[in-house]
Amino acid sequence: MGLQEQVITEMKAAMKAKNTVALEALRAIKSALLLASTEKGASGGLSEADEIKLVQKLVKQRKDSATIFTEQGREDLAEPELAQAAIIEKFLPEQLSEADIEKAVVKAIDSIGASGMQDMGKVMGIVSKELAGQADGKTISSIVKAKLSS
Repeated sequence: MGLQEQVITEMKAAMKAKNTVALEALRAIKSALLLASTEKGASGGLSEADEIKLVQKLVKQRKDSATIFTEQGREDLAEPELAQAAIIEKFLPEQLSEADIEKAVVKAIDSIGASGMQDMGKVMGIVSKELAGQADGKTISSIVKAKLSS
């Protein structure tokens, strides 16, 4: 079952349960998928990798918004954003642990012979492509920085 069908099935369940937070999050996914598949230059359908990137983007937006609201002391606005992020994350592949990400980073560093921070972009490109959808870019970045600066 494709992502769009999954979202529609979940939306029906959320409507029956009168779960407004879940419904809002699922509508956001459906809307983003529809926009991406109909925008100029799109071939009509989205690949699984494109769908994962789209869902990751939605999760990141929600978490960034929640962070801003928390910094401003608006927990009442941050909580629904975090709840939506948790619902949207269900559509992502299982996330890797930091140890697994670290192994991929070390493997990439060894494969290209990276020696310092000037090679960070190369390493990030390799690791991000390899772990697409399975790890957050911020986590990958912090591990790459730590490995290259030591």
